[in-house]
Amino acid sequence: MKLDKLRLLILLFSSSILAQNTDWPVLKSYDQYHTDRIAMPVGGIGTGTISLTGRGALEDWEIMSRPAKGFNPLYTGVEVINRAPFFSIYLREENKEAQALLLEGPVPIKYDEGFYGSKAPNHGLPRFNKATFQTAYPFGQVLLSDENLPVTVTVGAFNPLIPGNTADSSLPMAILSYKVKNTSDKPVTISLAGNIPNFIGYDGKEGKPYQNINTYKEENGLKGIHFTAGEEVEKESYQYGTFSLTTNSEGEISYRTAWEPGDWGNSTLEFWDDYTDDGLLEERTSNQKNNMGSLAVKTTLAPNEEKDIRFFITWHFPNRPAWGNQKANVGNYYATQYADSWEVAQKHVKRIPELEQQSQSFVEAFIGSDISEIVKEAALFNLAHFRTQLAFKTKSGYYLGWEGIKDNDGSGTGTCTHVWNYEQTIPFLFGDIAQNMREVEFGFATDENGLMSYRIHLPLETKATSFGLAAADGQMGSIMKYYREWQLSGDDDFLKKNWKNVKKALEFCWIPKGWDPDKDGVMEGSQHNTMDVEYYGPNPQMGLWYLGALRATEEMASYLGDKKFVKTCRSLYENGSKYMDENLFNGEYYIQEIVPPKHLDSIAKGLIRVKRRLVPNDPQYQLGEGVLVDQLVGQVMAHILDLGYLVNKDNIKKTNESILKYNYRKNLMKHPNFMRSYAYGNESALLMAHYPKDRPKQPFPYFTEVMTGFEHTAAVAMMYEGQTEKALRTIQDIRNRYDGKKRNPFNEAEYGHHYARSMMAWAGVLASTEFHYSGVEKSMRFTSKPGTYFWSNGCGWGTCEVKKGQAKINVLFGQLELKSFTLQNVGKKKLKAKNISKGESLIIDF
Repeated sequence: MKLDKLRLLILLFSSSILAQNTDWPVLKSYDQYHTDRIAMPVGGIGTGTISLTGRGALEDWEIMSRPAKGFNPLYTGVEVINRAPFFSIYLREENKEAQALLLEGPVPIKYDEGFYGSKAPNHGLPRFNKATFQTAYPFGQVLLSDENLPVTVTVGAFNPLIPGNTADSSLPMAILSYKVKNTSDKPVTISLAGNIPNFIGYDGKEGKPYQNINTYKEENGLKGIHFTAGEEVEKESYQYGTFSLTTNSEGEISYRTAWEPGDWGNSTLEFWDDYTDDGLLEERTSNQKNNMGSLAVKTTLAPNEEKDIRFFITWHFPNRPAWGNQKANVGNYYATQYADSWEVAQKHVKRIPELEQQSQSFVEAFIGSDISEIVKEAALFNLAHFRTQLAFKTKSGYYLGWEGIKDNDGSGTGTCTHVWNYEQTIPFLFGDIAQNMREVEFGFATDENGLMSYRIHLPLETKATSFGLAAADGQMGSIMKYYREWQLSGDDDFLKKNWKNVKKALEFCWIPKGWDPDKDGVMEGSQHNTMDVEYYGPNPQMGLWYLGALRATEEMASYLGDKKFVKTCRSLYENGSKYMDENLFNGEYYIQEIVPPKHLDSIAKGLIRVKRRLVPNDPQYQLGEGVLVDQLVGQVMAHILDLGYLVNKDNIKKTNESILKYNYRKNLMKHPNFMRSYAYGNESALLMAHYPKDRPKQPFPYFTEVMTGFEHTAAVAMMYEGQTEKALRTIQDIRNRYDGKKRNPFNEAEYGHHYARSMMAWAGVLASTEFHYSGVEKSMRFTSKPGTYFWSNGCGWGTCEVKKGQAKINVLFGQLELKSFTLQNVGKKKLKAKNISKGESLIIDF
């Protein structure tokens, strides 16, 4: 058969699969040609994850306080071929021979042949012919079918995700749903089995499994295998803990706590023979290390009947190294809430229907919003990042995060302020976490002089400020974030608690030899920044962050009655704003005015990271007259915070046009890039910078690269200026690169997987809906364009239905207190104080 005809047949069959009925919401569907790279992380905030692949397998077992890309725990009881975790189905039709298959689609082409043949996990076992993937994060579904089989199967996985409910969004578990439908006119007997080796003691990089113990347990309707460590695994090790595989499904339960040892492929052969005999597993016992635990559910399907058989994987690993320092154990907060993984299952499996419904309610409200599909995709799928090993919560109760994660380690320690400045997802969905992160920045990482360490060391109580270096953009952005969290929460106690250090952090700009030593509202000193270098002289990136911090601090000082500081902030802001428009705007965009420092002694302590790079009168790695892709990031943040324009509005719009004019590449095939490649070939993207005029001999290091977080920032800047079509094209270019075939849709990368900066994508939702909420003023604003829009303020969420002259606010979670409501370009309506609770609505007529 010719390749084109084969593809046509697969596409036609894929369409029929995509028509299968599913209860979970679906935002995006991927055909079989776009599933090889899909790996959706499943796990709670701060707990680690297991990934559901596009073919239905479970890979990337990252549940031991360490990133572990590609890690599949192996049962090594089979010489030559080692078995990774797998779920399988036994099928028996009347008068036909029984058969068994993996609950997976075809082996992805990404697995090349190696010394032993294919490198794909469980490569030789039978599987379904067809697999497509549907998702609306946190729900992922693989639709399996085979024209030679009497059933179709929908493999589903999720973990509760409920904005405003951090506790229930932080459960260490993966819920697995296997919906099996009998498509024949005769009864079919089925048995689904989950098989996982006990890998406690080995995290994919370090340690090793010992004589671990698998125990079958039944309690309160829950049945399953509890995996524990042998005596050789030290309780203080980072690989120590427990995990469990359980089910509460009806049917005949059978199990194995071990597989028979065997040479060559005999261990798997013995299991397969037992399984395919009658769909029931016979117990085996063995003292072999990392032995396989198996759990099966057997039942019968009537003609056209469908059953949902569920398994639950729960885990409990209490220890965590401090930023990879093996000597400092900061622990995992989630593990302090349970004795072990069995207790996790006992406490929460019975609650899954309720948590599933709440998660569905959130996703359905969000994807039902009348904004661009590509904006919703970018925002929702990047939310997955925060549930990976990117972020964690120490046993003492504080949230921290890497910049990104490598295959086996974190990447970029210390909740790097200039990276996490871009993240706009968490404050609008989990406000308590955002406040907690600001507590860390200002309560621990800011010293008595106002210097905020842009990388925060652990343990917080003794080493938070030990990095001792400040980033100009990071510190100014943190001030704006503090204002954001106060505004969203309306919590005056939160504002007052760290106000002293917030004020100090701004005053730090004015120290001798500092960023703005002459106190004129213009940053010109040594400004370490997110390009990992120091800029010398006024520039748009630092300048706008500074202006935004001045405006935010002015507002906070005004609220607290500090009139003198209000006057100072206002004066500096006005002068700095005027300077940027008059001196840095070249008629098309903002540039850097390079002002070389005379010598190292002219730079204050803590403001330069690599001193050897400084060449007086000729500093390396400057922006100069380049068109910087995210030069307006401070203005984007100001729009999100409703602080108005920081510089001339017309100049902002012209700058966006120039970024598109100079930085956009429809095709990168001929683009010279001297650093890392996150986009290449025939892909479209926005470059980090372009030099239409003079270029420094050695510009800042990343100027030829492409990075999604910066592209999202540029797109959001365009949205706020009404340049919507161009903004959507930019986001579409990003998501086209993460299409499931070339890259994982749940893993926008930069300096590592699941990069924090890409969570800027949520700002696309804010800009599209023109949403703003102030818990201080108890006010809300929305676009006047007719439609239904999702809203969330960090503690509650719902929808807003906009019609001509009317808005209806629906609260679907939490509660909402309002004193005024604004429809953009229509008017503002003052209200009697309204407290709208979950399930209630408020209609406002204009």
